[in-house]
Amino acid sequence: MSTTPVERRNGKRLPTEMTASDLMTPNPVSIRDDATIDEATAFLVDAGFTAAPVIDDAGRPVGVISRTDILVYDRERLAVPDAVPLYFETPDLVAGRDQHGGAPQVRDLMTPAIFAVAPPTPAADVAEQMVAGNVHRLFVVDRGGVLIGVISALDLLRHLCGKF
Repeated sequence: MSTTPVERRNGKRLPTEMTASDLMTPNPVSIRDDATIDEATAFLVDAGFTAAPVIDDAGRPVGVISRTDILVYDRERLAVPDAVPLYFETPDLVAGRDQHGGAPQVRDLMTPAIFAVAPPTPAADVAEQMVAGNVHRLFVVDRGGVLIGVISALDLLRHLCGKF
């Protein structure tokens, strides 16, 4: 018999003492919003991540960049030359460049939605927010909004199975 206090939510038993700070991976790696898409691609592939938090200069999360975001961008980029007649082609429409002529940046492709919780958020609330938001990860932010951790669906499952 388990000695961990539990509560019932929608008929399910969940640990009541566990919080977001217990579930999170602290000090997560992230990518700056001004990084190029090539840098983001290399980062995700080399690290073996499917997505990563995007942060601003102050370390606050501003979005998420995923392999899917990059694949969609690449697909659209490859389709542009065929979709735009040559007489409409201008420097700002050239594939692989933004309107200012530079390489596209992470901020141009990232998903700007932020799903975040504070460290003392109960585990049950973390799970409910992930389900309600239909997201695979939540950011954990301090009082100043600075990213201090990430909770993935796999992190949550590991803890629920006692494999932490």
